[in-house]
Amino acid sequence: MDIELKKQLGKIANAIRELSMEAVQKANSGHPGLPMGCAEFGAYLYGCLLRHNPKNPRWLNRDRFVLSAGHGSMLLYSCLHLSGFKLTLDDIKRFRQLHSKTPGHPELHMTEGVEATTGPLGQGVGNAAGMALALKILAAKFNRDNYPIVDAKVYCLAGDGCMMEGISSEVSSLAGHLNLDNLVLIYDSNNITLDGNLVDSCSEDTMMRYRAYGWDVYDLDGYDLDGMEALFKELKQGQKKPTLVHMRTIIGKGSPNKAGSHKAHGSPLGPEEVELTKKNLGLPEEDFYVPQSIYTFFEQKLVKDAQLEEKWQEMVHAYSRDYPGLYEEFLAMKERKLPADLEAKLQTISMKNPLATRASSSAVLQVLGDILPQLYGGSADLSESDNTMMKKFPVITPNKFGGRNIKFGVREFGMSAMATGLSESGMITPFIGTFLTFSDYMRNAIRLASLSKVQVIYQFTHDSIFLGEDGPTHQPIEHLAALRAMPNLHVIRPADNNEVKMAWIAALRYKGPTAIVLSRQALPEIEGTGLSYEEGMAKGAYIVKKEQRPPQFTIFATGSEVSLAVEVAAALEKRDKAVRVVSMPCWELFEDQDEAYKESVVGGDLGRRVSIEAATSFGWTKWIGREGISISMESFGASAPASDLALEFGFNVDAILDRLLS
Repeated sequence: MDIELKKQLGKIANAIRELSMEAVQKANSGHPGLPMGCAEFGAYLYGCLLRHNPKNPRWLNRDRFVLSAGHGSMLLYSCLHLSGFKLTLDDIKRFRQLHSKTPGHPELHMTEGVEATTGPLGQGVGNAAGMALALKILAAKFNRDNYPIVDAKVYCLAGDGCMMEGISSEVSSLAGHLNLDNLVLIYDSNNITLDGNLVDSCSEDTMMRYRAYGWDVYDLDGYDLDGMEALFKELKQGQKKPTLVHMRTIIGKGSPNKAGSHKAHGSPLGPEEVELTKKNLGLPEEDFYVPQSIYTFFEQKLVKDAQLEEKWQEMVHAYSRDYPGLYEEFLAMKERKLPADLEAKLQTISMKNPLATRASSSAVLQVLGDILPQLYGGSADLSESDNTMMKKFPVITPNKFGGRNIKFGVREFGMSAMATGLSESGMITPFIGTFLTFSDYMRNAIRLASLSKVQVIYQFTHDSIFLGEDGPTHQPIEHLAALRAMPNLHVIRPADNNEVKMAWIAALRYKGPTAIVLSRQALPEIEGTGLSYEEGMAKGAYIVKKEQRPPQFTIFATGSEVSLAVEVAAALEKRDKAVRVVSMPCWELFEDQDEAYKESVVGGDLGRRVSIEAATSFGWTKWIGREGISISMESFGASAPASDLALEFGFNVDAILDRLLS
């Protein structure tokens, strides 16, 4: 490496250390150790390695950097500030303050240049693997001779905690299987965890583990800039496999008394130690000091960064002339537009009646696959059960990324984090499937997708005790309530073929995550659900059976219990009772409606309010009141045929009438 460049990177590294330790100290909260330990890597990453354009952070063919070890966020914020992203020194000084652009852990929607919301350890590795897979998919679809319009790499920095979390094993195993040779995982190996020394809790050979996954593995001194440049140049030019870089660092490097100690991990160094560290590093006393030469260095680099994108834009322009059809599809995926006649096309799909809603959804997917090139999907080894396979398209296999179906294997958590990464590519709308009860395995990844408001569609099947003989280990009880409790997540439980079609429209229109919850058992089509999207599903809840006079009972239901509610209503009417039935497929969409509409559906004197849902009653009080009656599950299920379970737990007309009329 050129001596002058090496000196400049050394200055940048010390600026990262200063900004990081002082921001943490000013906030009196944070993790200074990782940024100080990885400062040289951060300097090289943003000063030399990344192909990106800070003036256009969403440039499609940029290299991505994901900080999986999100507690070290000041490393990322320092690098973003220095390299010319819209992050000022005042933003750095407001680290961890209310409404700042520098929250405690990186958030996709808060800070320009942040590629993924990270913090819960290991998930950034999953996001990065999903991004890498997306780039391989796009390259296979669009690249042509002399037109490598998608050839970016994904770099991810992970720590000991990320390596120990099981999700990193899941996604690294799949990345090795698929041979994602555009993924570079840098393992910040400093042998320290928040609680103390790594040897207190871990003694595995991580490098050997990654070799077993099918990765290439390299060892690197985190302070050897020459070695760093040689390694990453090699990877730029000829990476053959997903790659682990075991980077040996010292946590809190530069701190005279806390370097190499867990005391530098999760708390400020302290005013005296900050002062001693600055002296040790030869830094001036001025707080948040950045030499002008660093800004000048990055200003010059910004010109080169912009030229990289300009050259790419010229190539894409020529590509559009030579491959107009592909370019049109490229734009369609980039914009993720929905056709104006989407609803009309879905309405024409012919389905059996009755039909399990998982099968209804499969029928919709076959049509969507034809008309939405951005739609890619997969399952956690359950595609035959959760019906997520788009049958006209092949499966993605090692080194063959031309398919549209992804077999994630039995890796639910990894699948959900990778789906977030697929969506964050900007050109793919992913859907993923498993049984509803296994949403527990995925929950934290769903939570981060919801926090980031990333468009991922989760197809959860086997949605109640009525899946039958598999028994209580597979029968969800509390899961609907748990998912509904999550902000920004739309949870849709359709009642029949008609609502399934509209559920997919809702999911595709919403620019955040959606869970579509589907039955294993066949359900009849219901008179009253055949409404347009705007009249029905878009409202979140609507009346499927109108009362003839002021109602004595109003029954609220979702999914498979809506048809049961209609049967109960018919039985009550034979007893001269006026009854309203409300289908509530999506509580979140209903909450978004104006007060006048909500009042028309659930307001006023509606008689005795009743909810019917084969799940916990938690949450239904809002709609039925404390005096309402909830036909629900307040225990785990049992292993038996669905018909026996309905009798056992009171989900039949006679049992419900006994409850309502007693």
